[in-house]
Amino acid sequence: MSSTLTRPEVSGTPVPQTLSWQQWAIALTASLAAILEVIDTSIVNVALVNVQASLGATLAEVSWVVTGYGIGNVIVLPLSAKLGDRFGKKAYFLFSLVGFTAASVLCGLAVNLPMLVVARLAQGLLGGGLLAKAQAILFETFPPTLQGLAQAIFGVGVITGPAIGPTLGGYLTDNFGWRWIFFINLPVGIAAVVMALIFLPEDPVETRASARLDGWGILWLALMLGSLQTLLEEGERQDWFDAAEIRQLAVVAAIAFGLFLVRELRTPDPAVDLRVLRHRSLALGSLYSAVIGIGLYGTLFIIPIYAQSVLHFTAQQTGLLLLPGALASAVTMTSLGKVINRFDPRVIISAGALITVGVMLNLSDINPDTGTDSMFWPLLIRGVGIVMMFLPLSLVALGPLPKADIAAGSGFYNLTRLLGGSIGVAALASFLSHQRSYHRGLLSINLSEFSAATQDRLQFLQQSFLHQGFARETAHQLALTQLDRQLELQANLLAYADVFRVVALLFLLTLPLVFWLSRPPSPDQPG
Repeated sequence: MSSTLTRPEVSGTPVPQTLSWQQWAIALTASLAAILEVIDTSIVNVALVNVQASLGATLAEVSWVVTGYGIGNVIVLPLSAKLGDRFGKKAYFLFSLVGFTAASVLCGLAVNLPMLVVARLAQGLLGGGLLAKAQAILFETFPPTLQGLAQAIFGVGVITGPAIGPTLGGYLTDNFGWRWIFFINLPVGIAAVVMALIFLPEDPVETRASARLDGWGILWLALMLGSLQTLLEEGERQDWFDAAEIRQLAVVAAIAFGLFLVRELRTPDPAVDLRVLRHRSLALGSLYSAVIGIGLYGTLFIIPIYAQSVLHFTAQQTGLLLLPGALASAVTMTSLGKVINRFDPRVIISAGALITVGVMLNLSDINPDTGTDSMFWPLLIRGVGIVMMFLPLSLVALGPLPKADIAAGSGFYNLTRLLGGSIGVAALASFLSHQRSYHRGLLSINLSEFSAATQDRLQFLQQSFLHQGFARETAHQLALTQLDRQLELQANLLAYADVFRVVALLFLLTLPLVFWLSRPPSPDQPG
């Protein structure tokens, strides 16, 4: 092990410049738990068809396997700070880790869909605590000089998890069956529990006794976020506000939000300390975190759909398409974490945003010949750009907070990223569907029996089928079918191009937010 370098503080106390083995152990423990949680947000997506067939469910019913996890996640994230204060940070972290692992086993043992959905909801409720507490533990444990590297280790899992999930899920589903996407959590979870017991520091007992739970606040929060997440997950499938259920969810979410605000601002011991938003760094950082959530989760939702519906990839092939970008994110995260203290993080965030804009505009040039080769570099560079936004934004948003506000700030910050992802997936899916119909309508105007170009193309296709030995009438029908498929493909490509342009525009329009962020104090200054 290399010796620890030190730099003198103003106070005269030396500050370490590299992680000791104990700090490495804490960072890896917290990050391993976060990786477990994040990967499970996307690992199940590629196995839904297999789950549907195995448990005899409809596609709409099996979608609740994803929805239940998301609902549990968003409900518990803002509560994690209070729960950690009430029961102790280490105790709550261990409880979440053990519970998440046990819920994973129950998912794998599910004999019917209701059992699987309930187990996934439990996974989400327990996993949300892992994500927020892991980041808070790192911020509370490491000095400012080591925050960049510590948060980089944490960020590797958060950034690469959504991309690794489909790859791992596709491999396990194709080779061992869908239940193993849950059983795989057992050995990893046990290892994380052992590491947490050994390496995480104990909490003062008096801290736990002083905190009380705000039952009404928790109730209104659960109703608000549960209704909102369900609305976002189910909206596109039910044609949004044309469906009575979606309208009812919107009303419940709005009323619960009002009651939640009134309760939390009046009670002396709120379930979620909204006063933490008095810190401008956290308020603006959380807002931009939602934008990153749209860019991270939204495009990770759109690209696999493109690969499977247009390129006809299998689940495993789709995962492998995303893997190089995930690896690029991991390398960039660790490299940037070592040097980030030398630069203004706002400049790095801006550079990452502009890189992402360039990648989205490049992807908007997709055409019928666009395949894996032409998508390799854009997706690789996208992985770098996302990290250049994610890592410094975490430091800017949470770094200036007093230690007492770190846990609440981390929960809120991670919540906005997940909600941004949910909003992004819902909005981009709806926009994609609308643009597909729009472009198909425009293209159909020129596709008429009176068009010479249409007749020439139809004649060419018909002759091709005649040469294959089909009868004239059959060849004519096949030619019409082929022409319709080409029309659908072109409409699809134009719609995907529009989606990528919209994401690019979003990052451009929100770029000024970055310069309203305050530059965090130098790590060399006493905090």
